[in-house]
Amino acid sequence: MKIHIVYPKWPKLKNQPEFHLPPHGPVCFAAGLPEAADVTFCDENIQEVDFSVEADLIGMSCMLTCQMERGWEIADTFRGLGKTVVFGGIGTMLHAEQTKSHADSVFLGEVEGRMTAVLEDFRRNRLQPCYDYSTDFPDTNLIGSARREILDRERYNFRGVQMVDLVHASRGCRFNCFPCCTPFLGGRRFRPRPVGKVIEEVAAIDNNRLFFVDNSLAQDDEWEKELFRALIPLRKKWISHPIKDDPEILDLAAEAGCWYVYQAIVDMSPVIAGRVRRLQERGIGVEGTIILGTDEHDPDYIKRFVDFLLELNLDLAEFTIMTPFPGTPIRQTLQEQGRILHNQWSRYTCGETVFQPARMSPQQLDELFQYAWDEFYADCSIELKMAKLYVDVIKREKQDGTYSRVNLHRRRKWGRA
Repeated sequence: MKIHIVYPKWPKLKNQPEFHLPPHGPVCFAAGLPEAADVTFCDENIQEVDFSVEADLIGMSCMLTCQMERGWEIADTFRGLGKTVVFGGIGTMLHAEQTKSHADSVFLGEVEGRMTAVLEDFRRNRLQPCYDYSTDFPDTNLIGSARREILDRERYNFRGVQMVDLVHASRGCRFNCFPCCTPFLGGRRFRPRPVGKVIEEVAAIDNNRLFFVDNSLAQDDEWEKELFRALIPLRKKWISHPIKDDPEILDLAAEAGCWYVYQAIVDMSPVIAGRVRRLQERGIGVEGTIILGTDEHDPDYIKRFVDFLLELNLDLAEFTIMTPFPGTPIRQTLQEQGRILHNQWSRYTCGETVFQPARMSPQQLDELFQYAWDEFYADCSIELKMAKLYVDVIKREKQDGTYSRVNLHRRRKWGRA
């Protein structure tokens, strides 16, 4: 059976350099398919969709709310050409009802152990309109290594530098942060993969630089320590979302190759400043992730907040506007208060205001969002700050002898190996 997976394009934040990471959802979906399936892949962010592709089944993989409208357009075109279209991915889960009118079938939940039966239904011409496993989570022992071979990995580079490969070590999240839909999608229980399976997958990735896309690694101290200890011999360099602010865990993370972390900066407290300092003291870079537009924010607060961020000496900062995505606690609150302005999903990018802020107008919040980007990067562009992080990791790779592995595939491609 030939299955063609499509990952729709999505609008990027205007203040960031445009680069494309290899998407993780499609390669995890592909890993859940039977080995005999003939799988091809199109990432519309880097290539055009081929509507004449030969395939028995079209799989639409959508991660983001702002992808959905484009995904529906692509699906409608394929269906108009007589193709059968199945939607999946976390974006699909957030927009399941609206997606059903654009699909022959909608798959909700995690695919491990389930796709053989779905494909058998398709083969027997009895495909169901919806397969809902959204609250029935598979055993994490069933999670196999992502099928990265379907990616055209040479396309995922920024100015000649290969982008990180994505991997996940766990699912679910025991936290319930107000802007996040992860508990809705993956449950409130932390579900770690067996460390041995994670290490097996990581060791097989032909890239020295990785991104652990887990919502947070700081959910189980002993598991986190075990993971970091097991990573040490691999000498990979990696990025992640928050790790535990604990001296032993931070030391292990640094030894295990932690390159930098995405650290939420939620206020101007000494606690936040101390956390950033302790990471940087261990040679771990910090990209602050800052949400603007919470009910505590007024124009003066946001300006003082940016000043605080400059004093922290962050390696990078990413500013976003609070966005009430489906499945998040904040959306329910804003809906009840009548403060959501529209549901034009392609504009739910975190780069424009789609709700009524408590202490300013939507236009003011948009202007302050731009102010934050401009002010933070006034003395040094984001491109230069990114380059400094890459220079740092190259130095570390040269020190531990892994730098040649990073460029091996490139030398082979151009006949220099």
